[in-house]
Amino acid sequence: MALAPKLELRQSQQLVMTPQLQQAIKLLQLSNFELSAFVEEQLEQNPFLERDSDGDGASSDRSDATAESAASDGGADEGLANGGAADALDAGYSDIDPEASRADVANEQAADGPSLGDWSSVNARKGSGSGEDMAFDATLASEVSLRDHLSEQLARCRRIDAATRLIAAHLIDQLDEAGYLRTELAELAEQMGATEGDVERALALIHGFEPAGVGARDLQECLRLQLKERDRLDPRMSAFIDNLELLGAHDYDALRKATGADEEDLRDMIEELRTLTPKPGLAFGSGDVQVVVPDVIVSQAAAGGWKVELNADTLPRVLVNERYFAKISGAKASETDKAYVSENIAQANWLVKSLDQRARTILKVSLEIIRQQDAFLMEGVRKLRPLNLKTVADAVEMHESTISRVTSNKYMATPRGLFELKYFFTSSIASSDGGEAHSAESVRDRIRELIDAEAADGVLSDDKIVAMLNDDGVDIARRTVAKYREALNIPSSVQRRRMKKRAI
Repeated sequence: MALAPKLELRQSQQLVMTPQLQQAIKLLQLSNFELSAFVEEQLEQNPFLERDSDGDGASSDRSDATAESAASDGGADEGLANGGAADALDAGYSDIDPEASRADVANEQAADGPSLGDWSSVNARKGSGSGEDMAFDATLASEVSLRDHLSEQLARCRRIDAATRLIAAHLIDQLDEAGYLRTELAELAEQMGATEGDVERALALIHGFEPAGVGARDLQECLRLQLKERDRLDPRMSAFIDNLELLGAHDYDALRKATGADEEDLRDMIEELRTLTPKPGLAFGSGDVQVVVPDVIVSQAAAGGWKVELNADTLPRVLVNERYFAKISGAKASETDKAYVSENIAQANWLVKSLDQRARTILKVSLEIIRQQDAFLMEGVRKLRPLNLKTVADAVEMHESTISRVTSNKYMATPRGLFELKYFFTSSIASSDGGEAHSAESVRDRIRELIDAEAADGVLSDDKIVAMLNDDGVDIARRTVAKYREALNIPSSVQRRRMKKRAI
């Protein structure tokens, strides 16, 4: 067979992920804290971006116009209801173009937003604009961290050599927030070029620091260190610590046999154990508290139904400085400077557009979640409906992956509490009488309620819970009940029976 060159024409289709599209998709899954950090970085890097501190810029106008239109008319905007601007954040995202003109952003100012029809209204929640508002984290007092506390004690140790001091300082850095040392000593010795005996001596030094129990490698060692500090670590108590798993299983007969203690001594040891601290490091500060700020706020509407709002406090407001761009573009510049200006103005326009579309997409998905879970807001977790990503994706005409990104790290404040958007997506459990399926979360809540209501002489086994749920119309297997019970950190019926007998 002879080899010869030839020309062929082929036609194919493929999705090209531009850098702008990749960043737009990434914006969807960022939390409000991560988004704020990203926007701050862009403000520092891009000379054509500026902060809209007064909230009266183009992007703010669009959001407010969306809210006012929906609140007054109560009707759904057909363009957005059928995809609209929010669809730009789906797989296609054809609106993103690095060469797009600056007029694109201005043309979108007249766009209307979604509403929930006759039963609810949608508003973009406006901030107070008061300069007296103070962020929560600004009021936090500085706390002494565990590392600082231990380092101070190490500095006061005078009769140790320099090598031990250096190793001990490294060990302090390796402690987790609970005060435990999770890294193997052999690995630490290899990292520092020391012997394992040197590391053990440094660790023994830390074990003498306050709080007692710090530097332990497991729970048993932590409790031993605290008991030793109290001079209570006798052989019987040591055997008790060695058999903590029997205490967790409430097998007191086996525990008495293992320790050689009578019932009164065993009770005293349990009471002694309750005075100890399993995580001594948590008594010290580990950094500023990060409060979960909702992205969406749901409240009762005056005319009935639910009012769904975007939390304006979590929406970064940025503007494109058109005057500065006009001034720079009108001046004589080299080709390199012109390319820099063109790239940055395109990036600035893209960011303003993407932030607006991100907010619209979050709102649109939240509206559909509220539509689906209206009964949950009215009556509680028992009425939580089974819901999956595909159902919402089909309703808002987006891809499931887009819904997954939108609901990641986003929170909704409701009259029932603060929930992550993913909380409303639960698997379904079939009905035993052929009726509507049950949400897995509502079934877990029912299991918790049944166990909380059980009497001391009537502890429910998993089989009994299955029978009771079947009577309620829930078709569920015993292994599923056991899985849900364990997820709720509820002991088995045997352990609960022992606990109730002990309480009596």
